[in-house]
Amino acid sequence: MKAEFTAIIEAASEGGYWAICPEVPGANGQGETIEEAKESLKSAIKLIFEDRLAD
Repeated sequence: MKAEFTAIIEAASEGGYWAICPEVPGANGQGETIEEAKESLKSAIKLIFEDRLAD
């Protein structure tokens, strides 16, 4: 099953980018590029879901 989530990506004042996913509380990521921020966010979402499944 494939799910789609919203990613909000903004430039960080100190440089790079940060990303959040409003549908998954606590999911956030950061990176030097937009693509790195997206990948970081994907990893965070995956870890959160794995943790919830373990519970």
